[in-house]
Amino acid sequence: MPQAYEEFTDDRQHGRDTFVRRPRTPVVRDNGRHQWEKDRARQPRTTRAAAGATEHDTGLVPADLVFLARYRTIEAPGQLAEAFGVTEGTALLERSYRTRCAAETAPFSLVTSYLLHAVAAANPDLLDASKEPWPGGTHHQLATVGVEIERVEERFTARPPTPEETRELELPAGTAVILVRKTSYDTRGRVVDVSDVVLPGDRTELFFTTRLERW
Repeated sequence: MPQAYEEFTDDRQHGRDTFVRRPRTPVVRDNGRHQWEKDRARQPRTTRAAAGATEHDTGLVPADLVFLARYRTIEAPGQLAEAFGVTEGTALLERSYRTRCAAETAPFSLVTSYLLHAVAAANPDLLDASKEPWPGGTHHQLATVGVEIERVEERFTARPPTPEETRELELPAGTAVILVRKTSYDTRGRVVDVSDVVLPGDRTELFFTTRLERW
């Protein structure tokens, strides 16, 4: 998997244009991360705070990372309303996350997560972006309002990036993005979280292990 790309730079000191190699931290996203996240949600706070999903995927530690979260309340559009099984216009908590390596300028991915506002509001801290990064992530957040995630479905597609995605992810020309629609279900079969993730194709590896029952 590529770990660097060429970036066009204006070298004003020497009066010429140059290409420089700027390394990027590779990300390996495996399906074992979901059980890891759920198990971690029941650990003491110090353990939960020691590493999150980004650290799991990159091998970095919290001190290596810069994290940004933005929250807002929106009215559920048609597709999201259908996913949650609610009527259009139902209040959702939209959470946008950007995490990057402190030595780099582009985030690892563009993440937008949606929760039912009425569910999150049972714990006012879940409506407060200043509480992020939350030790234990979404699994622990939902656990504080009595919700246990039992099943996670992920659907992957790919396409050319939008101009905005190209700028924010600092993508080299010709690079595709990988789209993930992650849907989390609770023990009653209800959708409790829908997340849309945009991953840069030049530095993301998807790795899946499928265990088969023995004959």
